[in-house]
Amino acid sequence: MNEFPEDWRLHGQEEFLKGASLTLRTWSSPDPHWDHDHCEFCWAKIAATSIPDAVQEGYATADLKHWVCRQCFADFQEQFAWASQGLSP
Repeated sequence: MNEFPEDWRLHGQEEFLKGASLTLRTWSSPDPHWDHDHCEFCWAKIAATSIPDAVQEGYATADLKHWVCRQCFADFQEQFAWASQGLSP
């Protein structure tokens, strides 16, 4: 059952994030041409300090393909059954 049935941030993320292990990380570019990622839920920018209105930390999957901002992590941690680890570089 969806705990937040009308939450605009939910759009099928359970297909790739349900039960995921996420680590709180400081964002860094995986490629010189890549300057930010987005939260999978609210689309907040997660980036280095040089990007206006971006947060510098978020929860990421091990492959760094999926990022979740702190607020969305707190809001959906129980629903998505996430395991989390502390801050990693």
